[in-house]
Amino acid sequence: MLKIWVDADACPVVIKDILFRAAERAGITTTLVANQFLRVPKSQYIHFVQVESGFDIADNEIVRRVEAGDLVITSDIPLAAEAIEKGAVALSPRGELHTKENIGARLNMRDFLDTMRSSGLDTGGPPPLSQNDRQSFANHLDRILAQAKS
Repeated sequence: MLKIWVDADACPVVIKDILFRAAERAGITTTLVANQFLRVPKSQYIHFVQVESGFDIADNEIVRRVEAGDLVITSDIPLAAEAIEKGAVALSPRGELHTKENIGARLNMRDFLDTMRSSGLDTGGPPPLSQNDRQSFANHLDRILAQAKS
């Protein structure tokens, strides 16, 4: 049975709200993992796991728990790659579906930008989450949930 794992430290509130509604509607266990306390709605489907602070602690906890067929919500490309390796699906809060076919290129781009930043170049951050991003996320989530039911 599909479970949803959320890299919750960096997940926008609007995306969490979409996930909360989807968890209730579809009866899907959704677990938010973060290193700071988060309020989540009281629900038999929505859970929160708080981990210690530290680099990649939340990511490592998700990788430890995720199983083939699960869905991981993250904007962290290395976490998405590890989830895909375990047979999970990875979706960014911007609605970008990470797959076996595209994750290698995304890892390379991430590493390239990281190298540019460490050499002092300001690469800028991602733009604010747009209405199109939210819609893309919701559409991908609906398709994934529909596939899980069939």
